[in-house]
Amino acid sequence: MSQLRGSVCKLCRRAGQKLFLKGQRCYSPKCAMERKSYPPGQRGSGSRRYRRSDYSKQLREKQKIRHIYGVSEEQFRRYIREAERMSGISGHNLLQLLERRLDNVVYRASLASSRAQARQLVSHRHFTVDAQPVNIPSYLASVGEQVEVADGSKDLQPIEQALAATAGGGSLSWLEVSRDNRSVKIVGLPQREEIDVDVDEQQVIEFYSR
Repeated sequence: MSQLRGSVCKLCRRAGQKLFLKGQRCYSPKCAMERKSYPPGQRGSGSRRYRRSDYSKQLREKQKIRHIYGVSEEQFRRYIREAERMSGISGHNLLQLLERRLDNVVYRASLASSRAQARQLVSHRHFTVDAQPVNIPSYLASVGEQVEVADGSKDLQPIEQALAATAGGGSLSWLEVSRDNRSVKIVGLPQREEIDVDVDEQQVIEFYSR
C-alpha cells in the first residue's frame, strides 16, 4: 500500500487544483485550496509565472494521477506497462485499471469517504470479494464480481458516515450498488466520461514513452 507523507493539501496546491484526497473536507470551506489556491513554499504566492516545458506538464499530470489514486511509482509503472499491452487507447486503459482497484471500487460505491480511507478499510479486512476476504487494496476487481462489507463490519461507523454523506448521490453505470446490503457488483468497465478525474492521461503515457 502506498502512503502519502506530510500534508496532502500541499499536493492539491502544487497541482493547482483539488485532488479530493481528504473526502468531505475537500467540499467544505476548510479545504486548503479555498484559502490558499497558490502553490506551497516561499515563492508560491509570488506574481511571477514561468512557462512550463512539455516535460514539466507531463510530470505534473503523472503526479496528479498517482496522488489521486494513492499508488507508488513502482505500482504506477506496472499499470502503465499493462495499459500499453491492452488493446485500445493506452490512456483510457490506464484509468480503467486504476478505477478497478478494490479501494477505488469501495470509494466509488460510497462505502468510504476517500480513497485513503477505503485503502485502510480494505487492509483491515472489512470487505469481501465474492464472499472471500480480500485485504489487498490494489486487487483488480473483474466484471461479475461482488464486493461486500464483511458481516462483522456492516455497522462500522466510517462506512455509515460515508453512506450518509452521499445519500441521494449519483450512480455509475459500471457499478450496481446496494446500499441496504452494503455491497457493490461490477457490471461493466468504466467509460472515460464517467471517470471524474481532471487529468490528461495521454500526457502521462507520453511521459513514459520518452
